[in-house]
Order: sequence, then C-alpha cells, then structure tokens
Amino acid sequence: MLVIGLTGGVGSGKSTAAAMFAELGAVVVDTDDIARELTAPGGAAMGAISETFGPDFVAPDGSLDRAKMRALAFGDESARRRLEAILHPLIRAESGSRVANAAASYVLLVVPLLFETGAYRGLVSRVLVVDCPEEEQMRRASRRPGITESDVRRIMAAQLARAERLVRADDVIVNHGNLDSLRRSVEALHTRYLALSRESP
Repeated sequence: MLVIGLTGGVGSGKSTAAAMFAELGAVVVDTDDIARELTAPGGAAMGAISETFGPDFVAPDGSLDRAKMRALAFGDESARRRLEAILHPLIRAESGSRVANAAASYVLLVVPLLFETGAYRGLVSRVLVVDCPEEEQMRRASRRPGITESDVRRIMAAQLARAERLVRADDVIVNHGNLDSLRRSVEALHTRYLALSRESP
C-alpha cells in the first residue's frame, strides 16, 4: 500500500487539498478528524482528559472544551505534552488501523505535525507538503471561529519552520492561488501517485 503523508503549516490548505484527493478516489485518513472523534462526547480520550486536567476542560455535552484546552496547551508546554501523551497513542493506533484496512490505490494520511512527532515515519512512503507564505497562513487561520491572531502565532511557533518542511518534503503543492490552481496540482499528483502505487511491491 502506498501511503502519502500530507502535512503543512496551519492555514496552508491541507484539508482542502485532502478533500480534492478524496474526490478523485484516494482514501483519506485525517488525524485531526480522529482526534475530534476521540474528544467528542463519549470519546475514548475524554476520561483520561477529565482525570488529568479536571472537569473544567469538559464541555456540558461531555466533549472537550477546545477553546479552553487550546489556550492552555499553547501557553503551557507541560500541559501540551500531557495532552499529547493521552491523544497521540490513540490517534496513531486508529490511524494505523484505518490505513491497514483501506481499499484504494493509495492512502493519504493527513498529519499536521508529521515531521514534529516523527511517529508516522515508518508508515508513510512519501511526504507531501501543502505550502503557502506565512502571511497567507496567518490570514486564513485567523478567519477560523474561536481562533485569534495570537493563537495562530502560538500554533505556528509550535510547528516546524516553513523552510525546514520544504526541505524534508518529497512533493510540494504551492497553495497560494485560487481553488482551480490547487485542483490542478492535486490532479497532477493524483496521477503520479496512481502510477507509483502500481510500481509498489
């Protein structure tokens, strides 16, 4: 199975690109989606999160209070590490299971902190970075509900520098244009990945 690790900085357009790959027939396994499932009401991570951080971080419906946890995790490295110690093993296990059970020519594994964690290195065959200038990242990410410009700066500071991501990438999509331009880039890589999947043992 050919597994493409898709990553990029906050606001780079990873999710949009992944959705386009899915439209073309790729199986997409998104670790952010898995994290949301784990922290939804009744999610497998909520017991440990409540025990570790207290009930103040649990919303009335039993899900994670994301805004409160985001403020804590990006302002307190120790808290972020404790949260990661709960979530990351569960996310990795579920990601591995979904990749193993995928029925497609190739799988796109979306991991925002792919390089930073190093935990998926053995699972991915190639790394695709979705890239755009940092000022564009700021503009896009700041438009998201509940995320301030200072939040975005903290997130970016916790991520690998843009230049280092590009050096480590096998493939790069430059997402600084319109959706049609992004779609053309996705279609070209989809064709390439289909060819690579046929060559994979």
